[in-house]
Amino acid sequence: MTGSALIVHPPTRRVLLRWHERQQAWLQVGGHGDPGEDDPFAIARREAVEETGLEDLVAWPTAEILHVVVVRVPAGKGEPAHEHADVRYVFATSLPEMARPESDDAPMQWLSVEDALAVTEEENLRESLRRVAALLAVSDRR
Repeated sequence: MTGSALIVHPPTRRVLLRWHERQQAWLQVGGHGDPGEDDPFAIARREAVEETGLEDLVAWPTAEILHVVVVRVPAGKGEPAHEHADVRYVFATSLPEMARPESDDAPMQWLSVEDALAVTEEENLRESLRRVAALLAVSDRR
């Protein structure tokens, strides 16, 4: 199991994607729990902070699960190809300019949902992005 985060900046309707070298794709942030961690929400938030440097992340618009998907992971780092059950949440930041990649091989970019849909071919992420777009549309009407 993994926990991941779609990070949004609601005022600009942008989402943050990270380049994942192993998967050769622009994806959301997230990862495995550390020993003793079993709460996917906490895992998603910790991973999001570690991978982006954004300390102000808050569940948005609530802490409800956005999407649960089974993701294929290619072989690498001494592991055979395998699958993850990925539990996805949405977090918001008020400081998008503070986002910093955790390493040089993990660049990030802020994109409109439409542009994010254009840069990913992962259908499961495309569905997550469509769900984020719906949440942003609801927040716009408030």
